[in-house]
Formats: sequence, C-alpha cells, structure tokens
Amino acid sequence: MMNGLKKTTPPDVGIQMQETKLSVVDSVTMSGPLMAVRRRSDVANALLRLICLFSSSIALAFMTTSEQSANISIYGFSLPVSSKWSYSPSFEYLVGVSAAAAAHSLLQLLLSVVKLVKRSPVIPSRNHAWLIFAGDQVFAYGMMSAGSAASGVTNLNRTGIHHSALPNFCKPLHRFCDRVAVSITFTFFSCFLLATSAVLDVFWLSKN
Repeated sequence: MMNGLKKTTPPDVGIQMQETKLSVVDSVTMSGPLMAVRRRSDVANALLRLICLFSSSIALAFMTTSEQSANISIYGFSLPVSSKWSYSPSFEYLVGVSAAAAAHSLLQLLLSVVKLVKRSPVIPSRNHAWLIFAGDQVFAYGMMSAGSAASGVTNLNRTGIHHSALPNFCKPLHRFCDRVAVSITFTFFSCFLLATSAVLDVFWLSKN
C-alpha cells in the first residue's frame, strides 16, 4: 500500500501543477483582449470629445460673427436696419452655453489625452464616471435649450409677424440669418454628441 501511494502521488501533483499553469495562461490571454477593448473605448471617448469641441466652437464662432446692416421697405418707406447676435437674449444665451460646452469638452479632451499617453484608464473610478455623466447631461440639456430658443427667434425673423407690417427680415439680412442657422445646426449637433457621451458613461457604470 505504501508503494502504491508513492506511485500515485507524483501524477496528482503534476496534474495540479498543469492546471495551475493553465489557469495562469488563461488569465493572461483574457487580460489582453480586455485591455485592447478598454483602450479602443478610451480612444473613442477622446475622439468624441474632440468632435464635440470642434462642433461647439463652430456654433460659438458663427454666432459671435453674425452681424449685418441693410435697408428694409415698410409701407413704401425704406428704413435702415441692422442685426447683431447681441441684440437677442436667446442668441446671447446660445453663445454662453456654447462657450461653456466647448470649455467642458476641451477639459475632458486634455484629461483623456494625458491618461492615454500614460496608458492609464480615462475613467479611473465610479465617482469620476458619475461626475462626467452629470456634466455631459447638464451641457446636453443646455445646448438643446439654447438651440431651441435661438430657433424660435430665427423662425420669427424668417416668417415675420402675420397681419402686421413686419416683413421677412432674413431677405435683406440673409447673411446674418444664414450664419445664425449654421450656429444653431452645430448647437444641436453638439447636443447630440454630449448625449452620446452620457450614454457611454452609463454603459461604463453598468459594467463596472
């Protein structure tokens, strides 16, 4: 019996050692794909921040350069008119929100790039993810409200007021209205990008 135990013990140890080596190899091979997926996710997050920065900056630039003077005819009288973004509180609101969204996107982009260079996670903890999620939501709603408010004013400028002498101001001030329209378009696009970033934040929170 003692000889049988001596003969059977080494194979058992050998099998255990092989299983241990196999488990170590499996953990190493599984960590590689997981790291690659997380790396691609971090790069996509940084790219989304870059596009959002670009979009909100265009919205800000086009609105702050919207200015034009022309003549308009009312009841046969030619009157000089001028339009500028600062004449409308809605346009001023869009400028303020776009500037804040651009600053938010720039800050998040810089943090993402620094962490990508250091090869560390862009979102290091759940608290950080919740903070980014809250910021993305606030700015997404802000851009949506700013775009909606500016759209109402622009629509009034294009259609005029029915049953009154106020005409379509965008006919003589077409350059001003066109620049405002471009700014509003990029404002809504920035809102979409920020909302997408908030959704990605939710995915990260659900998996960690």
